[in-house]
Amino acid sequence: MGIWRYDGSVVRRTEREHNRFTPVGVDMGELRGTHVPVLLERCLELLAPALGRGGRTVHVDATLGLAGHAEAVLQAHPETVLVGLDRDTEALEHARIRLARFTGRVHLEHAVYDELPEVLDRLGYPSVDGVLFDLGVSSLQLDAPDRGFAYAQDAPLDMRMDQTRGVTAEEVVNTYTHPELARVLRVYGEEKFAGRIASAIIRERERTRITSSARLAELVRDSIPAPARRTGGHPAKRTFQALRIEVNRELAALETALPAALDRLAVGGRLVVLSYHSLEDRLTKQALADRVRSTGPIDLPVELPGSEPTFRLLSRGAELPGEAEVAANPRAASVRLRAAERIDPQARGRTDRERYRRRVKAMHQPGTASATGSDPDPRQAPGDTTDEEGEGT
Repeated sequence: MGIWRYDGSVVRRTEREHNRFTPVGVDMGELRGTHVPVLLERCLELLAPALGRGGRTVHVDATLGLAGHAEAVLQAHPETVLVGLDRDTEALEHARIRLARFTGRVHLEHAVYDELPEVLDRLGYPSVDGVLFDLGVSSLQLDAPDRGFAYAQDAPLDMRMDQTRGVTAEEVVNTYTHPELARVLRVYGEEKFAGRIASAIIRERERTRITSSARLAELVRDSIPAPARRTGGHPAKRTFQALRIEVNRELAALETALPAALDRLAVGGRLVVLSYHSLEDRLTKQALADRVRSTGPIDLPVELPGSEPTFRLLSRGAELPGEAEVAANPRAASVRLRAAERIDPQARGRTDRERYRRRVKAMHQPGTASATGSDPDPRQAPGDTTDEEGEGT
């Protein structure tokens, strides 16, 4: 996979160091950082049946970023209308340039993904055919030193994806109490040494205000025992992740956004979610599990009206990136993909319903590890015990 230019061409990997784009219509100068859409071909494959079924279809990119996925969708589906959301105004401007040639088929909205229902209501779309969430921090944000997301570069402690509103990481670090800081680091960063790091932050800010990402990274590194620093990558990565999630309310927004997106999908519509840490993936897995299982008693021979599953999974568990994907784009190493399709419960035949109920019953039998009895998908994430069948690859 190459690095995308705004003129739709691809930069050879030997040119990556230039980090430049060719503007269309408006000159915004040099794009900060490069952008390689994660699992692009797989996302297109999963969305194609929903977006290519004839006539006008509507696709929502809930995390537009630099519009790599969005551009590919618009190219592949000439009758598809895009609704692109992003809270980052700088990313929106770059995306606007990149998608300029699709004028008339693009709505770009400055909004967080939990505002999706309001955006769709305003645009007059009661239902949509595809939704993509590419979660986490974008290449633009990581590669821009002044944004404060990267622990490897010295910058002001900002970390806001939307720099027009909200508290900064500097405010969090310098005003939260010890229990509040420790909770953020432990819950959002899954940091084992949250208490020690919080104590170090409190001591430092009593001496002088913490304003630098480099100083914060140094405090975190010094708070973690030397043996623990030798494994697991940079010792500050979990702390920076936790602060970023707290500043941007990422998990709270996602917890609201996923059910809202599922509710808006038309029958046959598809949702694809790319997660980059276990907290995002856990929320995604639960949101889908609530829709793919029957809510009726498992011992009844027929499904009660209103208790039928309304979605089906498109793969067993979370899909992982292949070696080639990670080699081309190291930031894809931690990605987990989950996808589902909305179904018409009334269209499920009796045989299909009985097969589902037998599978659910089998899950409740002692010593039964899987309803299907099949070996796990080799691309399934370790420890993922999702039992519903998917269409596979």
